[in-house]
Amino acid sequence: MSKKKDTKEEKDLNDKGIAQEEIQEVSIEERLKGEVAKEKDKFLRLFAEFENYKKRTSKERIELFTTANEDLMTVLLPILDDFDRGLAEIKKVKDKELLKGMELIKKKLQNSLNQKGLSLIEVKNGDIFDVELHEAITQIPAPSEGLKGKIIDVVEQGYKLGDKVIRYPKVVIGQ
Repeated sequence: MSKKKDTKEEKDLNDKGIAQEEIQEVSIEERLKGEVAKEKDKFLRLFAEFENYKKRTSKERIELFTTANEDLMTVLLPILDDFDRGLAEIKKVKDKELLKGMELIKKKLQNSLNQKGLSLIEVKNGDIFDVELHEAITQIPAPSEGLKGKIIDVVEQGYKLGDKVIRYPKVVIGQ
C-alpha cells in the first residue's frame, strides 16, 4: 500500500510540476506578447513623431526660402523705383536710344523678379481707396466730386511676393 500511496503522491507532484511548467510557459508567452506590444507601440509613436518632424522641417525650409526671397525683394524694390524715376526723366529729354536701353534693362530686372514670385499691385488713378490694399500718405481736395474717397495719385508702387504683400502702394486720396 505504501507503494501505491507513494505512486499516487508522485503522480500528484508530477501533475503539479507539469501544471506549474504550463503556467510558467503561459506567463512567459504572455509576458513576451506584452513586451512585443510595448515595443510595437514605441515604434509606431517614434514613426509618427518622425513623420511630423519631416513635415515640420519641410514647411520650415519652404518658409526659409520664402523669407530669404522676401528680404532680397525688399532690398531690390528701391532700385525698381529708381528705374521708374530715371525713365521719367529720360522721357523728358526725349533721347529715344537711351530710353530704349533703360527700358530693356528695367524689363529684364522685372522679369527676373517676376520669375521669383514678385508681382506689381495694380493701382490706377480713380480706383476706390481700400485700407487693406493701399497706404494713404496724404489727402488733398478732390479735383472733382467723383474722385472723393478715391485714389488721385500713386506715389510709390506696391508689390506682392506670392500672396503676401511686401510693400503696400503709397497713394494720395481725394477728400
